[in-house]
Amino acid sequence: MVTAVSRYKLRSELDIACKLPIHSERDSGRDDVSTRSLEPPPERAAGAMAATKGRTQMEVGVDGVAVITVCNPPVNSLSVDVLLSLRENYGEALRRNDVKAIVVTGKGGKFSGGFDITSFGGVQGGKIEQPKVGYISIDILTDTLEAATKPLVAAIDGLALGGGLEVAMACHARISTPTAQLGLPELQLGIIPGFGGTQRLPRLVELTKSLEMMLLSKPIKGEEAHQLGLVDSLLSSDDLVHTARRWALDICELKRPWIKSLYKTDKLEPLGEAREILKFARAQARRQAANLEHPLVCIDAIEEGIVSGPRAGLWKVFNSTCGLLFSDTCKNLLHVFFSQRATSKVPGATDLGLTPRKITKVAILGGGLMGSGIATAMILSNYPVLLKESRVRKGKMTEERYEKALSLVTGVLDYERFKDVDLVIEAVIENVKLKQQIFADLEKYCHSHCVLATNTSTIDLNLIGEKTKSKDRIVGAHFFSPAHVMRLLEIVRTQHTSPQVVVDLLDVGNKIKKTPIVVGNCTGFAVNRMFFPYTQSALLFVDLGMDVYKIDRACTKFGMPMGPFRLADLVGFGVAVATGMQYLENFQERVYKSMLIPLMMEDKRTGEASRKGFYKYEDKRKATPDPEIMEYIEKSRSMAGVKPDTELLKLSEKDIVSMVFFLVINEACRVLDEGIAVKASDLDIASIFGMGFPPYRGGIMFWADFIGAKYIHDKLEEWAKRYGDFFKPCSYLAERAAKGIPLTRFPSSASASGRLRLLALCLRLCASPSSSHVSGER
Repeated sequence: MVTAVSRYKLRSELDIACKLPIHSERDSGRDDVSTRSLEPPPERAAGAMAATKGRTQMEVGVDGVAVITVCNPPVNSLSVDVLLSLRENYGEALRRNDVKAIVVTGKGGKFSGGFDITSFGGVQGGKIEQPKVGYISIDILTDTLEAATKPLVAAIDGLALGGGLEVAMACHARISTPTAQLGLPELQLGIIPGFGGTQRLPRLVELTKSLEMMLLSKPIKGEEAHQLGLVDSLLSSDDLVHTARRWALDICELKRPWIKSLYKTDKLEPLGEAREILKFARAQARRQAANLEHPLVCIDAIEEGIVSGPRAGLWKVFNSTCGLLFSDTCKNLLHVFFSQRATSKVPGATDLGLTPRKITKVAILGGGLMGSGIATAMILSNYPVLLKESRVRKGKMTEERYEKALSLVTGVLDYERFKDVDLVIEAVIENVKLKQQIFADLEKYCHSHCVLATNTSTIDLNLIGEKTKSKDRIVGAHFFSPAHVMRLLEIVRTQHTSPQVVVDLLDVGNKIKKTPIVVGNCTGFAVNRMFFPYTQSALLFVDLGMDVYKIDRACTKFGMPMGPFRLADLVGFGVAVATGMQYLENFQERVYKSMLIPLMMEDKRTGEASRKGFYKYEDKRKATPDPEIMEYIEKSRSMAGVKPDTELLKLSEKDIVSMVFFLVINEACRVLDEGIAVKASDLDIASIFGMGFPPYRGGIMFWADFIGAKYIHDKLEEWAKRYGDFFKPCSYLAERAAKGIPLTRFPSSASASGRLRLLALCLRLCASPSSSHVSGER
């Protein structure tokens, strides 16, 4: 049995999808909702879901094949109206004597992106009737489509995600293009596949692969789907429907097998092996997503189908999903889903009718860790790159792709080749004078429309561009390390930055598969500024007697990828001290001046790079607690002149999390109040993609509103009296606590200063001479 487990088990680094940031395909549909009863939904009558839309259309050819096309742009999402129309068209095709077989496909090059999740909020709020999942999965897909007496073939192009793939799997065969995306990404929204995917996918691609696709929300391309057996043939888009028609007729004429995937058993492992695989997956889910229920619910539904039969599995899904839809996890992840898409709407930039100019060549200054990472992100998206000081290294890709990517990079030692670049990103060390000289040089060598960006994480952009006349072209492009992996891109605009430049950089960010947020100019910008108390507070708690590893444990159990001390090790103490000095200079009244890190640096303990920091790193850089740090902690406490706080030592892990993150919320409120962030949801996305805040909690500000402004304010007041002004709540938080107003909403009578600052910035941007640039290619 051990051999079987090792053969089939998921890879050891399996990470549950909701532990990770939401996938950023802008046009991907998402899927699935639930219900309490199996009565059919009312058919276009009073009380039907107000948010439904779309339809299917049917055409019958002279060959006797009825082609049913899903028509609901942009991704042919499966609203209730679409599903009812599908059932009606299918029923008509079954009744007609001139129809021998049926093909289902999607209009406009997309099969279906999944269920229309715009209706979820209305369902959760009780304003819209719930779609009947049991009715859809059992009555429509299983007992009508799959059980029909005429063969049904899916012709898949573009997207077949969530409910879209579940409809396709209910067909008797699937024809796909090689580049189509097929997947079940429902777990990213706190729910599970509800239209039969938990039962059909394991029977088509084997159990291990189906677990990977569902638990990781990992789509696959048509080519891989064909290798796995999920699709039966690969064709070009031009030949897709024609071949699907022929395939359906072949099934009708018994020239090809008539397969009902719900009842396939040839790819299912023996029961004992299957249970071992599911046991392993369940253990991984508990270990890597301990705070989440729905991955376990998904595994349970799969197991029920294997043990008790597929129809029992369908009923298991039906009985489980209602609670998931109304769970806090689902609500939080829906907020993240829509907030991520809202980051592209920027007042004073995207609302001016500007079109992104074409960026054909990028130059990057600095070939260190950040510079080479940014270069990698660019070349992987096919941007030719001039890299001044080239150190691009071979990554995990095929030899052919590596050579192709590397061919896009040209190393240079001077600025002569910069004359025809459209975007420059400076990524040198955080030295103000050096950056000022670089931008003065760039102004001389680059053409007048070239976007001049800096990757600085802390320095004021006005200071960087002080010696130039091109302040309207200077913008922050703050990547997070490693730049080719981390999904967030902070676009920093000053009062001088042209809206056209912002629009251009938003477009580049999307093309290199980043989630860009536009923020204002200040020390630390949005992400680093609101999270600087994350480590600051932890250092204070250690001086007051708390254990380093208890703090890190509390934060990781809460859902952070690492605690503040492990993060400090990863970033490096040199960076931590340098950024700390920036905050000390600008926010002196709320910076805790701990001596712990400087003391450790004196002994060349500088973090993971030196193999010693708060942890020690020996076996493959794995972090293990180091008792030696107590010597430094005791010195730090002595220099701080404080004694251990007995009450602090009694705190539960939940209370520790509150003390750390309420300070982050407090600083985030300042960022919002000052107009550095345009909207609270941008800070939610920034916290998730920039710092790893657990997405299933909705982001830092959404989570704060769940807790409540008054509770947060009162706890900070209590701690301020006990430990000093470091914990003092800001005026933005105090106002909302007093008036019972959510932190995420600007009330008409409050935060006037922040709204006025934002309005003034937008007016300045709109009045900028560069805002009148003609849109289009350079």
